[in-house]
Amino acid sequence: MTKLPPPPPPAKPSSSKRKPAVRKKPAKFLGKKSNNTSKIKSNVNGETDKPSMPRWATWAIVAVVVLLIAGPRIWPTSTATKFTYTEFLELVKQGQIKQVEINNLSNQISGTLKDGGEFVTTGAVALSDADETLLKEKGVDYDYSTPQGNFFTNLIPLLLPFILIMGFFFWMQKRAMGQAGSIMSIGRSRAKNYNADKPATTFADVAGYEGVKQEIREVVDFLKMPESFKEIGARVPKGVLLVGPPGTGKTLFARAVAGEAGVGFLSVTGSDFMEMFVGVGASRVRDLFQQARKMGRAIIFVDEIDSIGRKRGAGLGGGHDEREQTLNQLLAEMDGFETTEGVIVMAATNRPDILDAALLRPGRFDRQVIMPLPECEERLAILTVHSKGKRMGTDVVLDTMAKATPGMSGADLANLVNESALLAVRRGSKVIEHIDFENARDRVIMGARRESLILNAEEKRATAYHEGGHAVLATVLPHSDPLHKVTILPRGMALGVTWTLPEERHTYSRDYFKDMICKAMGGRVAEMIVFGHLNSGAANDLEQATLIARRMVREWGMSDAVGPMAWSSQQQVFLGEDLMTNGREYSDETARMIDLEIGLILREQEARAKVLLEKNRAGLDLVAQSLLEQETIDGATVARLVQEGLGRPQIVEPSPGVTRKTSETTEN
Repeated sequence: MTKLPPPPPPAKPSSSKRKPAVRKKPAKFLGKKSNNTSKIKSNVNGETDKPSMPRWATWAIVAVVVLLIAGPRIWPTSTATKFTYTEFLELVKQGQIKQVEINNLSNQISGTLKDGGEFVTTGAVALSDADETLLKEKGVDYDYSTPQGNFFTNLIPLLLPFILIMGFFFWMQKRAMGQAGSIMSIGRSRAKNYNADKPATTFADVAGYEGVKQEIREVVDFLKMPESFKEIGARVPKGVLLVGPPGTGKTLFARAVAGEAGVGFLSVTGSDFMEMFVGVGASRVRDLFQQARKMGRAIIFVDEIDSIGRKRGAGLGGGHDEREQTLNQLLAEMDGFETTEGVIVMAATNRPDILDAALLRPGRFDRQVIMPLPECEERLAILTVHSKGKRMGTDVVLDTMAKATPGMSGADLANLVNESALLAVRRGSKVIEHIDFENARDRVIMGARRESLILNAEEKRATAYHEGGHAVLATVLPHSDPLHKVTILPRGMALGVTWTLPEERHTYSRDYFKDMICKAMGGRVAEMIVFGHLNSGAANDLEQATLIARRMVREWGMSDAVGPMAWSSQQQVFLGEDLMTNGREYSDETARMIDLEIGLILREQEARAKVLLEKNRAGLDLVAQSLLEQETIDGATVARLVQEGLGRPQIVEPSPGVTRKTSETTEN
């Protein structure tokens, strides 16, 4: 969808036949990103955690001791020859046995042969009277013995089962104590303490946003030189709230503060306070501020503070849930009965509208630092930072790329530079060239080109006239953004794209919005004029046009019938503020009038688009034919074809101050 002003709408693609899918871009930081952040994991007392012995090591030691003691009994190491009892008797008869010893416990027979060798029988059979007589007849010296053994070998077989049982219970008790310890420490803060001696990011790594740097530098200077502020009687802000859309570098600024301040810096995410147990969030807030007070002067950074700072008392039934208890503790710690000196709280959010009013008042978050989408000069600085360390071709002009990327955040620009490098590698080039930036911009905004999608001749012709209608109106409308290029090559979920460049501005007129609606109707009207019927290709065009018309009537007071009234609901349904009003604060009669005005604006601009396209029918045919032949043409070519259709000179010079090398899309 095209984001409507204010702020200026970012460049977005549109589909000729299908509604484009929302592209999710990976979040990145504004400026150079370093991986050298030095972190120290410490406990509550500030001591570094030491790794403990793994559990398997204890059991390995026990197993070794048992084997050393009981091993000789379990696996005897004797080298004596083994005979069966029958073989033993045969040897006695042959007169080869010299001496015999009979074990009374196991009836095992062992002894020596006349040749000096040792033997042992493998069968536990007691000697009979006949066998004893045989031994006497052969002159064999035999004797009965009861082995005594040593103290350990006799005691271990008796105590080993008890030792194993006691060891099992000891292990269970130790495990239970470990779990109890983890439960007892669940209320401790999970904040990460960054080492200020080795800063990973500084203000030099943050491009642009000089005003934001100045406001944050004052906080850093107070922590470094508090005497100069106290001499004049100045009081440092207790809290700084960074507000801005995603990707503008709020967290990066916090990392830069950690590198610049030279004092303790504790970083925590808002969701880290919440747990399944009641009271854990408030306990972690108390522990966090206790750690900061022990440091003397410190900065606490809470990222995504909206997860715990949401408005209280919203929703059905009120209540006092865990999140509100955590917020109450945070309010008390920031500016409660006990004052906190030298501890500054920084927080970041992209949803300031849902934060509690008590959190935003002076004395807690004294400053709200706005971080909007970067302007052209700031985009140039950001591209310069992200281009360091990359091989750039001689035809790459970063100033041109900065003008060609309106509405992009710092994270978008970082992704653009990375995508261009990937495309250069894919081409087999050693440097990043201008064509890589152009293709990367098309890929980021419109999606990857769909090589596998093949349109039949009828669909391709319908797409050409559809996009031609947008392009012709973008050329002839007086308040339209300059046309950059138009293509019928499928990209992402779009079958064709008409790409215009929005000039950087901060206020927009009613004529500008009317031209936007008229241009959005161009594809639908062109198909009706040429083919005499409609299809589903204009679904996204109608969605954009209706959204603009609705905001003109309900928010911006651009309807004569409704007048200077704003009826757009600024409340959030999930906060429970719209449940009783059903999402609106006006009567059914007013709602009917608003709907009529929205429909009137849409029908007027559709009729206007039809008149303009019928007047420029020859130019529309030329543009569609050129698209069928070349698939992609630029804005200057479209202007030449439109004027050629009117019989005017073919060369059209762009108006002064208009750059036609940047882009925004009109979605179909």
